[in-house]
Amino acid sequence: MLKKILVLAALAIVVPFAHAADPAEKVVRDALHSLLPLAVVDKVAKSDLPGFYEVVVSGQIAYVSADGKYLLQGSLYDVAHKQNLTDASLAKMRAQAIAKLPAAKEIRFDVANSKHTVTVFTDVDCPYCRAFHKNIGQFNALGISVHYVMYPLDIHPNADKQAVAVWCSPDRNAAYTAAMSGKDPGNATCVNPVAETKALGIALGINATPTVLTEDGTSVDLGKATSPQALLAELDRLAGERAKTKVAAR
Repeated sequence: MLKKILVLAALAIVVPFAHAADPAEKVVRDALHSLLPLAVVDKVAKSDLPGFYEVVVSGQIAYVSADGKYLLQGSLYDVAHKQNLTDASLAKMRAQAIAKLPAAKEIRFDVANSKHTVTVFTDVDCPYCRAFHKNIGQFNALGISVHYVMYPLDIHPNADKQAVAVWCSPDRNAAYTAAMSGKDPGNATCVNPVAETKALGIALGINATPTVLTEDGTSVDLGKATSPQALLAELDRLAGERAKTKVAAR
């Protein structure tokens, strides 16, 4: 919602940017900044919606008319192909980001010859994250590799401290599993990527934990993945849809 963009923009810092050759992009940027003076515009590109540009602000997608008069926020659908174009753009942005995230900044529970790999934005102090991790052995047994990205939520006062303590433990995987079982991770500190991965989650519009992303950046609906077997089935289904989309695009 526009209200969410306003909240995020209020926390943002204005940074200089170079205008593209397309003069309409400057009009779009100026229009957005007239509404949200502090907004950091991450991207402006022509939209599939005629006469509108797609704008990314702090991981949120909006559409601004080329003349700067109108702003829309919501899901843009391609009716003919039954595709949510907004979700597709968001997934692409997230896929590019997680592909660039080094393994050294994740806590990985990998399995050899995995069928699927998911990236999970997680909070050590999140009960739903703890419930998800209880099944890590079954996920791996089913061929699902899980890469955790620390994303401590501000609603949990000790989450940042706990994330750092887990990260700075001699055995991060064991420390993460212990913490997700309710054990106090302690107070260890060290050079760590927690602030960086938290900023990444905000930039990608991650607003809940656990957020489970496929390799192409699609957010998995955990309501359809209530067990390890259901998660595998959902990942298989999404992979099948991706394959169909690729064939249709040829």
